[in-house]
Amino acid sequence: MTATPSAISETVLPRQLTPAMRALLERMGRAGRPPLESLPPAQARAFYERNAGVLDIAPAPLPRVQDVRIPARDGAALHARLYAPRPAEEGPPLPALLYLHGGGFTLGSVATHESLCRALAAQSGVAVLALDYRLAPEHRFPTAVHDAWDALRWLAAEGAALGLDASRLAVGGDSAGGTLAAVAAIHARDAGLPLALQLLIYPGTTAHQDTESHQRLRHAPPLTEAAISWLFGNYIAPHERTDWRFAPLLHDDVAGVAPAWLALAECDPLVDEGLAYADKLRMAGVPVQLELYRGMVHGFIQFGRVITEALTAQKDAAAALAQALLV
Repeated sequence: MTATPSAISETVLPRQLTPAMRALLERMGRAGRPPLESLPPAQARAFYERNAGVLDIAPAPLPRVQDVRIPARDGAALHARLYAPRPAEEGPPLPALLYLHGGGFTLGSVATHESLCRALAAQSGVAVLALDYRLAPEHRFPTAVHDAWDALRWLAAEGAALGLDASRLAVGGDSAGGTLAAVAAIHARDAGLPLALQLLIYPGTTAHQDTESHQRLRHAPPLTEAAISWLFGNYIAPHERTDWRFAPLLHDDVAGVAPAWLALAECDPLVDEGLAYADKLRMAGVPVQLELYRGMVHGFIQFGRVITEALTAQKDAAAALAQALLV
């Protein structure tokens, strides 16, 4: 859910930024690119697609990459891509992670998160199924929620045909995808579908941008309040924002959901709601592992070419997947 700033002044850069992150944001500001919220959604989406890999690591080679189609409840065929660390014919069925990309429910795709998903599969030994859920404003709330849950149910029911072990599943995502993953984990709990892990990377969990971190970082790049408001405005009506499927922090009972691994960025407006969701899960008796990456901003896990903490976070996420699924 990362927006590109048009100009960055020293006054809006958080003092906690690492030197490398500060230098990166300053370079982004000098590039003079238009903010995503100033563009029509289709143009912003194309811009995001073109630039998503600029800061990311080179895609890891994998022996198996396969496109698949997943039926949605309304008859649509959703595109997904499977990344597997070994061929299907070699060894027993692989455990799998359903991965839901970020982009504020408006931007992003399997392609924008390919390097990250390949890294998770290569480093964890777990298969990763990345989903192209449908995007706003063409498909508004709760379409993305339905697509994510439909894909997870399909993976549990049909994964064996792909050489996957449907008894060892996880769900995860970053930013808006982290929201969808948290919601899917609650749906799985309610449906009696066991999950080994929910992998939540700086997820959105609140109804409104009213936490202290949102106020403190509202003008700080790369994710400003203006960008968030534009993205969410494309996706959901104001009166729907208290629906727990948009704001899982508002769900009244999260007991019994899958264990969680959370990655949060210190200089991210979403950090407070991520911390609050980790606390909510812990209070409900859910095992939680929380990693707070100091001096980082929203979207940092895809900045691996220039930010070493991105590589650390990728390795941490892969380790959490391996620990939860390779038993």
